[in-house]
Amino acid sequence: MFVNLCLVNAYRRRELESTRFIVSRRMAANGVAVGCGRAIARVPIAPDVLLRLLLLHMSLGYSLRETVVRAKMANWTDISDVALLKRLRNSEEWLRFMCVELLRENAPYPPEAASSRRVRVVDGTIVKEPGKTGSQWRILYSVRLPILACDFFEVTATTGKGSGESLNRLPVGPRELILADAGYCSIAGIDYVRQHGADVLVRVNPQSFLAYSAFGRRISLLTRLRTLSKEGQIGEWRVVLHGQGSAFVGRLCAVRKSDCAIQQAHRRLQRRASKKQMITRAGTFEFASM
Repeated sequence: MFVNLCLVNAYRRRELESTRFIVSRRMAANGVAVGCGRAIARVPIAPDVLLRLLLLHMSLGYSLRETVVRAKMANWTDISDVALLKRLRNSEEWLRFMCVELLRENAPYPPEAASSRRVRVVDGTIVKEPGKTGSQWRILYSVRLPILACDFFEVTATTGKGSGESLNRLPVGPRELILADAGYCSIAGIDYVRQHGADVLVRVNPQSFLAYSAFGRRISLLTRLRTLSKEGQIGEWRVVLHGQGSAFVGRLCAVRKSDCAIQQAHRRLQRRASKKQMITRAGTFEFASM
């Protein structure tokens, strides 16, 4: 998700070099660097080296033990996996601070001015316990924007009732704006958020999305998307969604990608089809253009 993307971007040399300044000047002022310092009193580690270690573990998926072995082989530092775990636990606010600063640096406008409402990004993932027979668990969580603070998470089994990724499992408050990926594009989930006085912005899943016109006629997504033929062209249509026992109005929005982005999306579809030995329908390529 966005947090991981920020951390990977921070791995660039420019951000790594500026990390020393951030820690020494700003983080020490609010006690975060001091908190990390207590954990690394015996084996001091430069902030950029610590960031490299944490990125190896969190973004690339290496275990703590493998991470410290790679660090030793690269002559970065020589610490134990237990010591790295302690540093990871003490680095939460430090990492969040850097993600917020990257968001502030790359946003076209100040993130605080984006909305006066409470904006939340919802996503889910599956984690596996160590070992060949380790159990799998599904994590549903939401992150506040622009502060990038997790305000909800829930751990469930990966199978069985109530274990799927759904907006219905999320506590929602009035006037909130919920952002979610196509996996959460269900009429029941959207209706659930609406009934709690909040709004939802979700990427459309063409396979499960059913929308109707004001006259009750089912809307064809491809027919409307084909009217967008130029790069960057935007389309917007009022639609009616049928919830459980009620109908409500929404907006369907689309923007056509650049030719380069379309080609990349089509290549991803072709690689996935080749890997899974499946045939991709022509309509899927058209949807990938938006």
